[in-house]
Amino acid sequence: MHTFKLRDHAKIQFVITGGTIDSYWSGKHDTAKVNEHSYMPEFFKNLDLYAELDFVEVCLKDSRELTQTDVQKIVETVEKSKIKNIIITHGTYTMPDTARYLQVNLKRKDQTIILTGSMTPLKGFEPSDASFNLGYAVSKVQELKPGIYICMNGATFTPDEVAKSLSEGKFYSIFKPDYKLSSNIIM
Repeated sequence: MHTFKLRDHAKIQFVITGGTIDSYWSGKHDTAKVNEHSYMPEFFKNLDLYAELDFVEVCLKDSRELTQTDVQKIVETVEKSKIKNIIITHGTYTMPDTARYLQVNLKRKDQTIILTGSMTPLKGFEPSDASFNLGYAVSKVQELKPGIYICMNGATFTPDEVAKSLSEGKFYSIFKPDYKLSSNIIM
């Protein structure tokens, strides 16, 4: 008979910045619009997770509308956190930029920080990659060593390697053979 001991309950802090993951469909504008308040706490409320979760709203914006002040506020929120496992929900357009900014500007090096988001909103869309990406991020933040990562669609990237293909809505490692340089890539 094997006895398994669960590791101590992990604490995970969600730093919420908006993006498609926290959006709704606006028929009036014929596009996704960011919610006034995050849906994350409600989404996780009924899940029986071992981890203890904390939620901090920094802003709720499309990532293309993030200002230097917003990104600096993300840095300050992460720096001041007493929690070492951080998941930043973020719009996918500028996610690689924010990851690289954090890598350069964070003084602390003892935290595992994951940026994640989705191509479709978490609430009101089926299927959506949002819940999968959140679950993947929750799992990875508890096992990766301290550093900054992007976790999207079952893959983990470092800020130095990640690129997003706009035409495919996927992230790639620029160091892998399946990476294709095109005009639709955001680095």
